[in-house]
Amino acid sequence: MTDFSWSSGDVTVATGSKSEQAYAAVKAKIVDGAYSPGYRLVLAKIAEDLGFSVVPVREAIRRLEAEGLVTFERNVGATVAGIDPTEYLYTMQTLSIIEGAATALSAPLIGPVDITRARAVNAEMRDCLEHFDPVRFTRLNQDFHSVLFEHCPNPHILDLVHRGWNRLASLRSSTFRFVPGRARDSVEEHENLLQLIETGADADTIEKAARRHRAATLDAYLTQTTHQ
Repeated sequence: MTDFSWSSGDVTVATGSKSEQAYAAVKAKIVDGAYSPGYRLVLAKIAEDLGFSVVPVREAIRRLEAEGLVTFERNVGATVAGIDPTEYLYTMQTLSIIEGAATALSAPLIGPVDITRARAVNAEMRDCLEHFDPVRFTRLNQDFHSVLFEHCPNPHILDLVHRGWNRLASLRSSTFRFVPGRARDSVEEHENLLQLIETGADADTIEKAARRHRAATLDAYLTQTTHQ
């Protein structure tokens, strides 16, 4: 087996079979937005870039098709699938409920070190506003929220939160790409959440604030798409 390492931005694909490497490489570009919905995937070009034959690339594309990330169109070939707005809606609605609960349960276990770490991430997000990069901002946003819910003592709720975030990743969802104005409000709401946790606000208040925060991002996206 040939060792191989391929990088896309901050993503480095580990070694494995050529089919696995091609799958990971193409999926990484779809997830980080380098291959946007509707982008035509030219197998020969991808194979050339990776230094492979077309065969493992074709296998990788078929696997991505089975996952719903790629579609085949007649006379066009393989293209990156569009984002399902209904699936996004349901995922965000669910995540607002379970992440709100996870944050509230986690709050009493969040210490000064965690608060400092979360503020540092939020500061990076604030800096990111000047030359806005929606993919980086989304990644930092997940890092911030991970600090708030990672101490949740209920493993079942925590598992559901992780599944929600993974589902967003599979949808290639960077909402802030479509509603960049929402990003600035999001940073301010993050600080509000931290202050509630620092001051020992009750669980109900923290849960409602976390849910409102998530719902506001969904509402901004729905408003934007309605007026397109």
